[in-house]
Amino acid sequence: MDKQTLTWRLKPFDALSLEELYKILQIRQEVFILEQACVYSDLDNKDQQSFHLMGWHGDVLAAYTRLIPRGLSYADATSIGRVVVAKNFRGYHVGEALMQRSIDAVYNLFGRQTIKISAQQHLKSFYNRLGFEQTSEPYMDAGILHIEMTLSLIE
Repeated sequence: MDKQTLTWRLKPFDALSLEELYKILQIRQEVFILEQACVYSDLDNKDQQSFHLMGWHGDVLAAYTRLIPRGLSYADATSIGRVVVAKNFRGYHVGEALMQRSIDAVYNLFGRQTIKISAQQHLKSFYNRLGFEQTSEPYMDAGILHIEMTLSLIE
């Protein structure tokens, strides 16, 4: 399996099919709630105003992010959230492809502007490789240490 075998789809919430929405909620539950044992409210009323980037391997949702417009998660920046790669697709550089496509999609959808993320602290070096820099002290979120990270535009 490699990232070239994935089919990528980007849709606003109201264009998602019921099957796509189900698979999105399923992968988020499987990874964040069950695998990582996080107790949190996944349904936070941001999905409806966001775009959804999905990486499909046949009819299996392998990778997903939520692209959040400026002002919804951060007053001064757009955001990429709910970054998830299904367990069977890890170790094949799918995460890098997912994030690069997410960054490109944010710029295409919302214009070139600062992107902020709330990252699990143990993934700091992964996001550093993509150009993100830590911009907060560590904090707990759903029982996992997180940091705010920012991808600033270089003038």
